Amino acid sequence: MPNYKLTVEYDGTRYRGWQTQKNTDRTVAAVLERAASGLFGEPVRMTGAGRTDAGVHALAQVANFRAARRLAGIEVQYGINDALPSDVNVLSAEEADPAFHARHDAVSREYEYRISRVRTAFEKPFVWWVRDALDAGAMGEAAARFAGDHDFSSFCENPAGQTSTRVRVERCEVVEQGSKILLRVAASHFLWKMIRRMTGTLVEVGRGKLPGDAIPALLARPSREPARWTAPPSGLFLARVVYSGTASRPDARTIARPNARTASRSDARTVARSDAPTASRPDARIAARPNARIASRPKPPAGRGPRRPPGGHRP
Repeated sequence: MPNYKLTVEYDGTRYRGWQTQKNTDRTVAAVLERAASGLFGEPVRMTGAGRTDAGVHALAQVANFRAARRLAGIEVQYGINDALPSDVNVLSAEEADPAFHARHDAVSREYEYRISRVRTAFEKPFVWWVRDALDAGAMGEAAARFAGDHDFSSFCENPAGQTSTRVRVERCEVVEQGSKILLRVAASHFLWKMIRRMTGTLVEVGRGKLPGDAIPALLARPSREPARWTAPPSGLFLARVVYSGTASRPDARTIARPNARTASRSDARTVARSDAPTASRPDARIAARPNARIASRPKPPAGRGPRRPPGGHRP
């Protein structure tokens, strides 16, 4: 039975997270499963690399599923996209190794949190607008203290319900990019609300309300303070999933403001970073805004043209 691997982007604003749930069908996995089931004519079960929470987005979520029929990757991509809502898009599809598992085989995941220093109409669903002046330099220095193997129980929702609250953070950095401050964190795995509480804590540092050297104390013993500072889900993106043998840190994708010129890579400035042994940083890659048509598409298999059913949309 073929095992298919998908790379998916989505605007998580109206969804209750990635994972399928018994009490709602408004999850990203659920809409993908419906679309794939219609294409293959059989029930399909999706497994995702990252279980993003309600309102959280993805630039490159990875999923896999099995189905009896064997189709070319491009047919799978087009066929699923034709049945998806406009806020979920399959970027690529391919047949994977029969043993491939999107979650269990991942060796690292990277999230990006976007903070806006200015009010914005178009990007509001994709940033956290912080009205207070923020010291990005202080935030970067504090972020470096998260790197390494630590107990993140202070930054986790329901730590008692976790098998373990220890996480090895490979890299944690703050980057200034125009009017935005970006927090980029790579780790083996993440705990529930971990990134949002790390972000909220760093914003307190940026506001001058918390010293940066308070981070080690929050990691050393449980505290409820980070829960009070939890950042909203709107600014959080699953940016990348890494598998064994993946080339060193491919391009990250940045959502641009609609109809606005996007600053070049040279405009982004890394304030501070901390690296445990890991691959190097990516070049930034600009993606179109959500719901925009993708400019180019791969060629269909030789001898046949792409399907274009009435009302269908393209990846």
